[in-house]
Amino acid sequence: MNTGKALLVDLYELTMAAAYFEHHIDCHATFELFVRHLPPQRSYLVAAGLDSALSYLENLHFTEDDVHFLRDQSAFRTVSPEFFDYLRQFQFHGDVRAVAEGTLVFADEPLLQVTAPVMEAQIAETYLLSVIHYETLVASKAARVVRAAAGRPVLEFGTRRAHGPEAGVRAARAACVGGCAATSNVLAGALYHLPLAGTAAHSWTQVFSDERRSFETLLETFPDTAILLVDTYDPLVGAEIAATLGTPVPGVRLDSGDMLEKSRYVREILDRHGRRATQIVASGDLNEYKIEELIAHGAPIDSFGVGTDLVTSRDVPALSVVYKLVETEKSGVVEPKTKFSEEKVYWPGRKQVFRFSQHGKYHHDLLARAEEEYPAASPLLQTVMKAGRRLAPAPPVKEIRELTLANLACLPEAYHSLREAPAYPVEKSVGLERLLEEVRMQRLGAVKASPQGEGH
Repeated sequence: MNTGKALLVDLYELTMAAAYFEHHIDCHATFELFVRHLPPQRSYLVAAGLDSALSYLENLHFTEDDVHFLRDQSAFRTVSPEFFDYLRQFQFHGDVRAVAEGTLVFADEPLLQVTAPVMEAQIAETYLLSVIHYETLVASKAARVVRAAAGRPVLEFGTRRAHGPEAGVRAARAACVGGCAATSNVLAGALYHLPLAGTAAHSWTQVFSDERRSFETLLETFPDTAILLVDTYDPLVGAEIAATLGTPVPGVRLDSGDMLEKSRYVREILDRHGRRATQIVASGDLNEYKIEELIAHGAPIDSFGVGTDLVTSRDVPALSVVYKLVETEKSGVVEPKTKFSEEKVYWPGRKQVFRFSQHGKYHHDLLARAEEEYPAASPLLQTVMKAGRRLAPAPPVKEIRELTLANLACLPEAYHSLREAPAYPVEKSVGLERLLEEVRMQRLGAVKASPQGEGH
């Protein structure tokens, strides 16, 4: 079956699109993608996934096989043939405003704002939520791990534990956006020009009957980059062998056990044999909490390889990310939109996020209506796509990583705590609060005026 990404969508996006089409509902709609609230383990998020989102929108179309598949579904048996002709010609023609990848964001703040014909904006919902959510999730985890490493490089090693091969590629990119120095994922390196890391696993050592010979052979092949995995059998014996080889050893890796104790012993062995330039890499079920503890106790580890916890964001595997209609426009008439169901009220209207700083540090954010102006603050949402076309190519991941690290340096120290960090202040403008109340009163009046509203 010849299919693209158009069918990577929840069914109800397409049934709504069909109903919009059949009833000639052709307004423009603005949707905003944001996180309702941050979990207790997160004091900030690192925006990521914009490049993937824009690539999707630029190339979004239905193949003939896609259309035939949908026509065969019982849900569409009452839909006119003209709707399927519409899908054959489908393209995204909308505008997108977004915060730059690497920007720190907080609850209620739009990462992405899509304005397009309502059918186009609706069909894009599922994919945009999925890609922005996952890459932001991983980039945010990576930023925490990198911060805990206190300047020591963090290497992303998680593809084999990611939730699928494609997720591994996205995780690798997102981890580097979040601050990781390199990835083991070769496809991600090729696609996004990411630095690669890794040379050999335990199986390499096990193939040889002699551990020394396995090390020598690897160094003969990769004299400048080989990292010798010294704990296949006994880490102290392995370190002793590595330290007494006749050639320089770029690094050794520890992959299990008590990293603090083992790294100290290994460092002592290496130094005793004059191998002070040989670096120690640690890996094996590491996360920001374990790394923070190792650093606090002075572990002589030069870099960290982090896999499972990074690509799955194991402590926070999902965020309350949503994509909500905030405004419609038809014939010049604009109607702000929200909902009032319990615990799911959100701020109506197109918005802007203004970031205020003091003495080089972020002080607070203000969520405001898009037309408001605050000259003392930096507006975070910028137009990145017009009429379905990007306004500029995606910046290199290296540049995005530098932006992430610069943003993190501007975040006051209290918000970097890995445990029980305070909530960063995000205020709402008077204009936005007034708009919410106006929409609430209009909705209340509409309910009272309706037949169902009488007597209630």
